[in-house]
Amino acid sequence: MKTNLHFIVNPIAGKGKNELSIDMLEAYFPKSEFIISIKKTEFVLHATALTKASIEEGAQIIVACGGDGTINEVASCLVNTSVVLGILPMGSGNGLASNLKIPKNFKKALSIIKNQNTIAIDTATINGKPFFSNVGVGFDAHVISDFEENTTRQLFSYVQSTFRTLKKYHYKNVVELKYNGTTELISPFLLFVSNSNEMGYKMSLTPRASLQDGLLDVVIVPELSRFKLGLFTVLFLFKKHHWLKEVRFQQLTALEIKNLDNTILKVQKDGGLFTLKEPSIEIAIHPKNLTVCVKK
Repeated sequence: MKTNLHFIVNPIAGKGKNELSIDMLEAYFPKSEFIISIKKTEFVLHATALTKASIEEGAQIIVACGGDGTINEVASCLVNTSVVLGILPMGSGNGLASNLKIPKNFKKALSIIKNQNTIAIDTATINGKPFFSNVGVGFDAHVISDFEENTTRQLFSYVQSTFRTLKKYHYKNVVELKYNGTTELISPFLLFVSNSNEMGYKMSLTPRASLQDGLLDVVIVPELSRFKLGLFTVLFLFKKHHWLKEVRFQQLTALEIKNLDNTILKVQKDGGLFTLKEPSIEIAIHPKNLTVCVKK
């Protein structure tokens, strides 16, 4: 029986030169073994609609061709199904792909999909919406907000957005955290909840996180002085942010966050802004409910 293989391509991800053709793919996936379909996104959330259509069409493997945003849209439709996720990293950061050791090299990434070696990974939800790499409340969400106003999506743009945000960032909200039967109040510089060990560009706030341990890795950073803000940024770039005594780490299965003044918090999800509809947030892990093609 032939494998029904669908590619969902974001043409403007990364450097915006992402082209796939049937002829190109048939060099790797022969007609005798595969039925190939290529679909291109045209707007935000189009990948979700295309993926749902592919599921209805009987796709057995659906390949997300883009960055973490595209992967999030495709993979969100595949959790708790038998359909396998493939990844062709074409984005700027490619955090999830890097964590799964899926290379940006086109031929090597396609060979991983062709071999159909799979594992089951954990996924997580924020207010019921799936995420796969991380969610952030506070500084990183404001960095993403600044970054999304730029047309160039490269590492240098992230660095520029980080330093612009540092100059203007004044977060004074008090939030209530509930986890493991504990309640605490904190005015956070950063609340970072991660399922994977990489944010993209080989950068990480949670280097010990695993996609298969059934746990969320949480970084809690309280409000900091200007000096310690700068120190945290420098330490983070060298993966030494744990040296700062104010930085705390937790491993959890669930976390509740509520803004005490009932305003809506700014949140990033898998590297894109996520719009909340309420001042409270519920985050939870869902063990091994997504099947992904990975290297043997």
